[in-house]
Amino acid sequence: MSNNSNSNADKLAFERIRQWLNKSCGMHYPERKQALLEQRLRRVCNAENFSSFEELADVLEQGHSFDVQSTVISAAATNHTYFFREPLVLNYFRDVILPALGNEARIWSAAASTGDEAYTIAIIAAEAKGIEWVKNNLSILGTDIDKHVIAHAEKGIYRENALENTPDLIIRHYFDALNNGQYRVNKHLCRACTFRRLNLKTQPYPFNNKFDVVFCRNVLYYFDEVHQKQVLENIYDVTKQGGWLITSVTVSLRHLNTRWVNIVGSVYRKL
Repeated sequence: MSNNSNSNADKLAFERIRQWLNKSCGMHYPERKQALLEQRLRRVCNAENFSSFEELADVLEQGHSFDVQSTVISAAATNHTYFFREPLVLNYFRDVILPALGNEARIWSAAASTGDEAYTIAIIAAEAKGIEWVKNNLSILGTDIDKHVIAHAEKGIYRENALENTPDLIIRHYFDALNNGQYRVNKHLCRACTFRRLNLKTQPYPFNNKFDVVFCRNVLYYFDEVHQKQVLENIYDVTKQGGWLITSVTVSLRHLNTRWVNIVGSVYRKL
């Protein structure tokens, strides 16, 4: 009887945490992924010395511990990324979008994770337009809800596995090899990239200037459809007229009825 009571209490508390994630940052874990979330939350409980999901849920709902909230959000997010991910989309950015940009360009990596995407964009721009253009004319903002990955991105240091899809010539040109088998991003690329913590569910977005291009990849599937549309419409509002949105190749916006116009594949435009 006691075991059943504990099991039921755990289930109810787990549901409270799942609802907190959805309410606070729009993360949506469908039933098929709940076992994964449960496993990650148990690691949080062990690390933070919580005896049960119920105790963790109480702390989250009280809202007094930012560190615990950040730890739970970090655990719930995958944050698996690497340089030059989804090359077909990146090639379209290089061949079609980049040449059409003006003398100055503002680009937003809206789910930057550890910064791989933002620095990849900077490398592509440097290869296409030269490093001087990147230094003087390109501004890339990377945002993420997880403060830990933002700290990682700001350091600009990566292990070899993050560069497994990166050509050797690019690595030699844009990275400095460190003694411990890691690589540091070239200082000129670092200066072009700024990283900040941002919850995509927050609205309106706190930007004074609009963006030419927004990359919003590998994050929308964390949201339910209501929050997906909300995020996409908010991004639309902070994008320049004629600006571009690039999503993951596995995500389609067509059923969401947003204002974005599909150009090709996962590339959309504000027209």
